[in-house]
Amino acid sequence: MKNLEQKFRCEDLGAAEQAAKALGATDRGIISQHDYFFTAAHARLKLRLINGHEAAELIAYRRPDAEAPTTSDYLITPVANPDSLLATLTHALGKPRELAKVRHVYIYKSTRIHIDKVDKIPGGGGFVELESLLNQSTAEKAGSEIQAIVAALGLKDPMPAAYVDMLD
Repeated sequence: MKNLEQKFRCEDLGAAEQAAKALGATDRGIISQHDYFFTAAHARLKLRLINGHEAAELIAYRRPDAEAPTTSDYLITPVANPDSLLATLTHALGKPRELAKVRHVYIYKSTRIHIDKVDKIPGGGGFVELESLLNQSTAEKAGSEIQAIVAALGLKDPMPAAYVDMLD
């Protein structure tokens, strides 16, 4: 699967949420995520626990670090036994880097608006991440949609790196 992504630092998450609502985005609720990142040769690899152990996914993705909207190529596999998989991956690949966040999800057309509070990020952990699915639209349409959201939410501080790369 592919999407077009862009991430921004955001000091006022409440204002971003209000702007997303004013834009007409649909509120899909709040989820907590705990990610375990493993070093992999050809892609980023993370095991994600959602709302504790309510659900889990193994996610592999390729995306260059960039401030502009960037294409991400990814695969997601549901995980039935995340504790066992975490132990197996740690045994094979070494100790993972960990990241926890609370994510408020909104949907606007083909774009997911993630309003994220990320733990342990220097300089504050407020971010907005935009992901527009490319299987539902062209890159040009997705880029226009992202730019409309950027303008509506007043986002001005693009972040090129993955959250895990910002940890101390």
